[in-house]
Amino acid sequence: MVARWTALPAVAAVSLLAAGCVNPGAEGPSSSASAAATSPGASAAAKRIGFFGFAKANSFSAATFAGVEEYAKANGATAEFLDPNFDAQAQVRQLQDAVTAKRFEVFVVQANDGAAVVPAIRSAVQAGITVVVHFTPIGTRYDTADPQVEGTITLIDVPTLNGEGLAELAIQACASRKPDPCEVGYLEGLKALPLDNARTQAAVAKLKAAPGVELKAQLEGGYTQESGRKAMQDVLQKNPGIDVIIGASQAVLGAEAVAKGKDISYVANGASRQTVKAVQEGRWFGAYYLPVKTLGAKAAELGLRKARGEQVPGTNLATDVQPGTSMGTKDALAQVSGEYDE
Repeated sequence: MVARWTALPAVAAVSLLAAGCVNPGAEGPSSSASAAATSPGASAAAKRIGFFGFAKANSFSAATFAGVEEYAKANGATAEFLDPNFDAQAQVRQLQDAVTAKRFEVFVVQANDGAAVVPAIRSAVQAGITVVVHFTPIGTRYDTADPQVEGTITLIDVPTLNGEGLAELAIQACASRKPDPCEVGYLEGLKALPLDNARTQAAVAKLKAAPGVELKAQLEGGYTQESGRKAMQDVLQKNPGIDVIIGASQAVLGAEAVAKGKDISYVANGASRQTVKAVQEGRWFGAYYLPVKTLGAKAAELGLRKARGEQVPGTNLATDVQPGTSMGTKDALAQVSGEYDE
């Protein structure tokens, strides 16, 4: 929703990823398999989709692939998950090999390192392969959803907008509490990752500009419950009166366990069923929510339609895909159940 990363070279962290098994469940894409079967191009020749996800062991990627595969099957295509297991260079090799072997007509790519894959993506486009850039940018800019490699299609959650959204939810949480000042702690992902840095910078800038809000703690929270627990211990030692904590959903779960009965509002970057439930129950103030399985189906739809000769938009925002509830407060998520498990 995101990502539960180990310290591998240049791996791109994302806000909604979570390590573990996935159970996407019955709640499927808004343009789900049954509805998708009647979409334009469904009777065209079968196409093969290569899904280059972050890792098979990652619940976000698994839920995305569930959407890709479901849509593909309903539309006369096949889908295969190529697993780099968070290894950016392994993913580059997989892309290069798939281009050379002409294994797929469509690539859906969740780039572990958006800059590293650029040459392979250019080669794919030149070879006539339809490439859908999914969730994280491919290129060096993190403030745009526009394609950075000519000929690709994007379906992007813009990292800087994600950071601003998290900050806005925290500001809303402060307004609901009315302390003066409102002390906020930001548990950023991984400091070594450019994407995380872009998101963090956007969030911090918005928080610092907000009246009555004081950023008291900014440290690496990572993408696991353990890293969240450790970060929260550090926060509470120095700032026992913290009012609001922002972090990846996995880190927030760990932080919540450390804080126990303390009166703290939590803002999570994630979209799992567990995250949605925490917001609905009032344990957490809000979450930056995206419909992960639905987005996988949308990526497959865009790729297949273009590969079959249709015109599709080159730039697509993940936050425009329904249910469009990225600003996931309790009211906004009242009718949402989430599409994957942590």
